[in-house]
Amino acid sequence: MAEQRSLKRRHLIYYLKIVDRDTDNLVGFLVDITTRGIMVMSEEPIEIGKVFHMKMLLQTDLSNKQFLHFDAKSKWTDKSINTDFYDTGFELIDIDSDDFKEFDRVIEALGFND
Repeated sequence: MAEQRSLKRRHLIYYLKIVDRDTDNLVGFLVDITTRGIMVMSEEPIEIGKVFHMKMLLQTDLSNKQFLHFDAKSKWTDKSINTDFYDTGFELIDIDSDDFKEFDRVIEALGFND
């Protein structure tokens, strides 16, 4: 996690649900995002180095899509600032080009302007 980021992460004003596409189980809540990765807050630690088939549930007023599908690999996990939760960083490894464009829209619509 000590590496320098080439893309600025945008913290979100609204946390979107992230679920596992294979099981429909809640993985956690999207905390921040770039076009190359996401950070998810969860109640349990998430296994590192695993590829997840994810689905991001979108607000109806945010997009004409109900969700975005993508695959992401967990890179690190640590206790969150709120120690009841864990933060996990994921690298996006497979996402449809249309959904990738929606990621940009999510960043613009929900990101704090720092």
